[in-house]
Amino acid sequence: MIGENLNKMYRPLPDCLTVAKSEIHGLGLFATESIRTGQDLGVAHVKISGFPQEYCRTPLGGFYNHSQEPNCTLVDGYKPNRIMVKHLFAIKDIRKGEEITCTYTLYDMGD
Repeated sequence: MIGENLNKMYRPLPDCLTVAKSEIHGLGLFATESIRTGQDLGVAHVKISGFPQEYCRTPLGGFYNHSQEPNCTLVDGYKPNRIMVKHLFAIKDIRKGEEITCTYTLYDMGD
């Protein structure tokens, strides 16, 4: 059934996040529901030679904004085929409507 297969399709963002206008800069990621400390929000970056700083941003990694007091952090990990990825994890409880932020470590903020 088509409806059954929709749940297995690629989703650029987890259901708990959306993209909206940010007061920090341009567009940002925002919580559509409460997010608990320690929750893995998904793969934000994939290591690929030839990309700036050797990482390609996923939609998740492309929309969070920088903060010196972030509510998320990047954690190294591997996909099953040994490709290096960086997951975005909540380091604080995040309220519905709150912007998702992380301290940039991979990209120069001028990029």
